[in-house]
Amino acid sequence: MAQQRKVWEADMDEDLQDVDLSLAIGPYAQSGNYDDAQSTIDEAALLVMQQQMVQQAAFAQIPDVVKRFIAHFHQAVLDNNLAEITVAYESGWNRLTEKYYAKTEWPEAEVIAPLVNDDQIFLILYRELYYRHVYSRLSPDIDDRFHSYENSCELFNYLLNSDGPVALELPEQWLWDIIDEFIYQFQSFCVWRSKVKSKTEEELSLLSEGSQVWSSYSVLNVLYSLIQKSKINEHLVALQEGKSAEEIAEIVGEYGTRPLYKLLGYFSVIGLLRVHSLLGDFTLALKVMESVELNQKAPFTRVTACHVTTYYYVGFCYIMLRRYPDAIRAFVSILNFILRMRQYHTRSYQYDQINKTADRMYALFAICNALSPTRVDDNISNIVKERYGEQFTKMSRGEEGIPAFEELFLYACPKFIAANPPPYDDAEALRAFFDEPPQEPAQRHLALFIAEVRAQAPVPTLRSFLKLYTSLDAAKLANFLDADEEEMVQQLMVMKQASRSVSRVENEKGLLEGQMISTSDLDFVINDNMVHIAESTVGRRYAGWFIRNTEHAQRVLDNLRNAPLPIAPKVAAPSQPADAAAKGPEATPAAPPARTGGKKVAWGSAQAA
Repeated sequence: MAQQRKVWEADMDEDLQDVDLSLAIGPYAQSGNYDDAQSTIDEAALLVMQQQMVQQAAFAQIPDVVKRFIAHFHQAVLDNNLAEITVAYESGWNRLTEKYYAKTEWPEAEVIAPLVNDDQIFLILYRELYYRHVYSRLSPDIDDRFHSYENSCELFNYLLNSDGPVALELPEQWLWDIIDEFIYQFQSFCVWRSKVKSKTEEELSLLSEGSQVWSSYSVLNVLYSLIQKSKINEHLVALQEGKSAEEIAEIVGEYGTRPLYKLLGYFSVIGLLRVHSLLGDFTLALKVMESVELNQKAPFTRVTACHVTTYYYVGFCYIMLRRYPDAIRAFVSILNFILRMRQYHTRSYQYDQINKTADRMYALFAICNALSPTRVDDNISNIVKERYGEQFTKMSRGEEGIPAFEELFLYACPKFIAANPPPYDDAEALRAFFDEPPQEPAQRHLALFIAEVRAQAPVPTLRSFLKLYTSLDAAKLANFLDADEEEMVQQLMVMKQASRSVSRVENEKGLLEGQMISTSDLDFVINDNMVHIAESTVGRRYAGWFIRNTEHAQRVLDNLRNAPLPIAPKVAAPSQPADAAAKGPEATPAAPPARTGGKKVAWGSAQAA
C-alpha cells in the first residue's frame, strides 16, 4: 500500500504517461453491441445509452493521477488500513483538490464507480467528501442540498440498521468531520430555506414536496440514535467510576466496543451541544454534555477542530445563561491551547477555520470581561485589547456601549436557525409569511442579550463612584448619579444582582451544576442612609510574573554564553630607567606576585574574591 501511495503522490507534481486502467475499469468503457436490425429502441434504453456516453466522456477527462488515487483510496478502505486512509484523507484529497478541483466539482460518484467495482459503501463515503467540497468551495444548488441529505441518510442507515456492527474503520478526524459536516449542511439548509423571497417557482415546488428534508427532527434523531447505539454516556460514566475494561465492555455491548461507533457516539454528543445551541435551547445544550468532562484528557482533545468547537459552544451557552465567570474560564482554556499549539495548526487543512473560531472567541471574551471584570491571563488580555480595544472601551461606558455589544455579538454568535420551516405546502400561509416575515433567530437572541446588557448599563458608572469611598451618604450618591434616592437604590440592587453568578466549582460534575458566588471585588451594604463599601483586592498572581522574567533571564544568559570571547589587549613592557640598565640584570626589580585570591572567569581575566 505504501508503494502504491508513493506512485500517486509522486505524480502530483509531474505530467503522467498513459496508464492501463482496464483492471480497475472493467467493461465500463465498452459501449456494448446491439442488433442493428432492431427497428425500435425503447426510450428508457436510449436514455441509459446517452447517460453511459456522457459518463464515458466525463471519465476520460479525469486525470490519471486522480484515478490512481481513488483506486488506492478504495483499497485502503477495503483493507481497513487506518494509516493509509488517514494519509489519503488528510493529504491526498486536499492536495488533489487544490491542483485539479479548486473551482470545480470532483467527478460524480457514478463516473468513478468503475474504478471501485461499484462498491456502494465507498461511493457513499466518496459522496460525503464530494458534497463537503461543494459546500466549502462552491455554491450548492437545491439538487446538491437534497442529494447530500439523501447520502447522509444512506450512510447513517447503513451504520445504524445493519445486522450487527459494520466492518468499517475510519480515522478519528474523518468521523468528526462526518458529524460536523452533517450539522453544518443542516444549518446551511435551514438558513437558505428561510429566505422565501429569493426562491424560484421550481424551488418552491420542491420545498413544498420535501418538507422532511433536513428537518430538525431527522437530524436530532440521527444524533440521539448514534448515542443510544454506542451507549457512549454509559461508557463515560463507567470510566469516571473507575470500572475495568471487561466491565465496560459488558456494559456497552458489541457496538460500544467498536471504535467506529464509540467515536461517532461521542462526537454526536458534541454535535447535540451545537444543534441545541443553534436552536436556542442553551440549558439542554449543556445538559447533553453532562457525562463529558472538560479537561485536557478528554477524547475530544485528540481532534483539534472538535476541541475548539466544544469550548466555543460551551462558552457561548454560559454567556446566554448569564454565567460569565464560567464562560471566561472556558475561553481562556481553549485560547491558551490554541496559542501553545499554533505551530502545529499551520500544518492542518483546518487552520483557517480554527483561526476564525478563535477570533470569535476573543470577541466573546471581550463581552464577558466587560460585563464581569476579572483578572485574567495577560496574553489573552493583550490580544483582546489589540483586536477589540476600541469596542471594549465603549462597552465599559454603560449605555454608550450598547452598539459595541451588538456589533461583537452579531459577529461572534453562531448562525442561529429556526426549528420550523416556512409553510411552503400552504400557499395562503406562505403569502402571509412573505408579507410579514417573523423576526430572524439571530435578531431574537440579540434582543434577549441586549435586554440583559441594558439592565446592567448603570453598573459601570455606579461602580466608579463607589470605588472612591469607604462610606457615602445615600443622598450624596443620588446627587452624583442625577437621580432620586429610590432610583439610586434600584441601581444599587441591579449592581448587587450583577455581581452574583452561578459558577462551577472545581471537580464538579455536570456543566449546569454550580454554586452562587460573588464575581465583583466591590461589595456594599446600606445602613439607614449610609452606603458602606468594602473593596477586596485580589493578590497579584506572581507565578506568571516569575515565569516570564525567568524566561527572559534565561535568554539573556544564553546570549552571553553564545557571544564570542573578547580578545585580551596586549600590554606593552615598561621602559627600564637608565640607572637600572647601568646596574645590570641583577638590579632589575622583581615582578609583582600573581594574584591568587581571585576567581578565574570564562574569558580568562581575574575576578576579585
